[in-house]
Amino acid sequence: MIPIVCIVGKSKSGKTTLIEKLIPELKKLGYRVATVKHDTHGFEVDKEGKDSWRHKQAGAKLVMLSSPKKIALIEDVERDSKLEELREWFVKDVDIIITEGYKGSSHPKIEVSRKERHAELLCTRDDNLIAVATDQKFELGVPCFDLNDAKGLASFIEEKFLK
Repeated sequence: MIPIVCIVGKSKSGKTTLIEKLIPELKKLGYRVATVKHDTHGFEVDKEGKDSWRHKQAGAKLVMLSSPKKIALIEDVERDSKLEELREWFVKDVDIIITEGYKGSSHPKIEVSRKERHAELLCTRDDNLIAVATDQKFELGVPCFDLNDAKGLASFIEEKFLK
């Protein structure tokens, strides 16, 4: 089963930036990485006027774009999908799934925290918090990494989930 690690944190804490640094470090270690971005507000990937947008506007429940290098799927859904479902339906040929968000899931979490943004964390060990990437001190009984230590965090993830 492909392991899932959630990168969580409050808005503007640096989750995306950390993931951008973490992916190349995991790749250097030889791992194939998938990411899932959770957006509770909804999103649009189609551009107005493009063929795929026109297909959706005409009423297609599912639109797929395919090229020699990429596939994209846009599907209307009735509810927020669970990570386990997404992994089962769509994820293949990778070693790990890194998510941005899903703080309410039961999967292991690494919280990103910046002192200038928020003094308190969202998660505790009871929320399956396994580490923190931060610029401040926390005594939680989980490892704390510097915000810029993507290499150290990648090694931690490798040791915990990939070996």
